[in-house]
Amino acid sequence: MRDVSAEIATTRCVIRPQQIVFGIILVLALFLASCANVHVQPLEVVPRPVHVCIKHNPKVLVSDFVQVLQDGISRNGMTSEVMDGAPAANCEVVLTYRALRDWDFRPYLTHAEIWLKRDGYQVGYAQYLHLGGFSLMKWQGTKTKMDPVIDELFSPNIDE
Repeated sequence: MRDVSAEIATTRCVIRPQQIVFGIILVLALFLASCANVHVQPLEVVPRPVHVCIKHNPKVLVSDFVQVLQDGISRNGMTSEVMDGAPAANCEVVLTYRALRDWDFRPYLTHAEIWLKRDGYQVGYAQYLHLGGFSLMKWQGTKTKMDPVIDELFSPNIDE
């Protein structure tokens, strides 16, 4: 009869250095992974507006959000103005927005929504949503996060 206990005692688990490195990389990737979800319904107005009115939202605490919006609108060939009350007569499109921030050693943008309306009807929408994680990307500035969203929102219509 064979002595199985001797065979079991001599069996050992060997971990190669490559497995350790792979394990460390995998853990770091999962630890640092962070995602953002972006959903955009581009502006559906033909011809494109020349002027956009931004309805001021006093509840938004992201201090540079309106400036980032105005820079993006300008970069896309339109003018803008911020308004507190009813839209002026020259407002072709009214932009309303919401932006939320969170805190992790310092504040950072976690969620933003932009609505575009013409004559009371929605003609465009964009949303940025930080999905969490431990990535250092979450501390990127408002401009870095929102510029691609704004550019896609105001991308030229193909039919023009």
